[in-house]
Amino acid sequence: MTEERDVVVIGSGPAGLTAAIYSARARLAPMVLEGEPSSTSDQPGGQLMLTTEIENYPGFVDGILGPELMARFRDQAARFGADLVTTRATRVDLSKEPFEVWTTAGGADQPAVSAQSIIVATGAQALMLGVPGEDRLLGHGVSTCATCDGFFFRDKPVAVVGGGDSALEEALFLTRFASQVTVVHRRKELRASKIMQDRAFASDRIVFEWDAVVDEVLGDSSVRGLAVHDVSSGETRILDVAGVFVAIGHRPNTALFDGQLAMADNGYIRTFEGSRSSVPGVFVCGDVQDSVYRQAVTAAGSGCMAAIDVERWLESRGR
Repeated sequence: MTEERDVVVIGSGPAGLTAAIYSARARLAPMVLEGEPSSTSDQPGGQLMLTTEIENYPGFVDGILGPELMARFRDQAARFGADLVTTRATRVDLSKEPFEVWTTAGGADQPAVSAQSIIVATGAQALMLGVPGEDRLLGHGVSTCATCDGFFFRDKPVAVVGGGDSALEEALFLTRFASQVTVVHRRKELRASKIMQDRAFASDRIVFEWDAVVDEVLGDSSVRGLAVHDVSSGETRILDVAGVFVAIGHRPNTALFDGQLAMADNGYIRTFEGSRSSVPGVFVCGDVQDSVYRQAVTAAGSGCMAAIDVERWLESRGR
C-alpha cells in the first residue's frame, strides 16, 4: 500500500530536520526520509555526523559535537510528531500530483509514499582527495570548511589543497589564525580569478607548493603532516602541517531529481521566491541549493523557510 502524506522531507541534516520541526509544529505530520547509515551521500544527520567539535552554532557557548547536535535536532523533530523513517529515497516522480516517492524500504514495485508536497534537503558532498589517512583523520585535522574549523588552528601551520577561488578563499580566511598557510596545487598556475590570486600572492602568510599532488595525510590521532610528490620530478616531500583543508569542490546530491527540477549551471537546484523549486509543491533547502555559504546555521534557516512556504502553499490549496 502506498502511504499518503501532506509533507515528505527528503534528507535529515540541519535543513531537513529544521523543516521537519517547523512543519510538525504546524500539525502537518511530515514524514522524514532520513537516509541510510551505509550511504555516503545521504546518511542520517547529514555531513555534520562526520564533524567533531562545532563552536560556531549559536546557543552552544562551549561548543558541541556534530553528531550530538544532530541528535538534538532529531529528538526535537520527533517530539513535535515528525515521522522519522530510516530509509533512502531511490526515485521520485514529480510529473503529477500527488508526487510519488520510492524508497529502499518500500521496494521497486510501487511508490512507498505519495505526497502533496515535498521538501528536498539532500545536501551536498565535499569532494575528497581519496588518499590514505584522509577519511581516518576527517574531523581530526582534516577539514573541508575553513569557516567552521579555522579557529582550531591558531598559530599552527596548515595546508589548503586546491587551486580555484574556493581554495584561495579558504587560504585567505585561514591567515587570520594559522602561522602559515601552504596552498598545494597540482599545476604551475592557479585556476582562481585574478583578484583572488592577487590577494593570495600579496599575503605574507601564504606560500605555494606548485606541481604537487597529495599522496597521504600523515598522523595517528591527529594530522602531523602531508606527503606530496612533484609531478615533474617525482620527488616526494613531507609538509609539516597540523591541519589539511580540502578545497577541490562540492557536489550537490541531486541525482534523484535530474530532469525533473531546474538546476543551476553549477549543478545545484534552483530556487525561486524563497524555497520554491521549478515544480509547484516542491520546495528546496540547505546545501543542495546553496553553493555559497554551506553552513549548518544557514541550512537550518533555509529549512525553516521551506517549512513555512510549504504550510502556506498547502493552505492555499485547502489542505
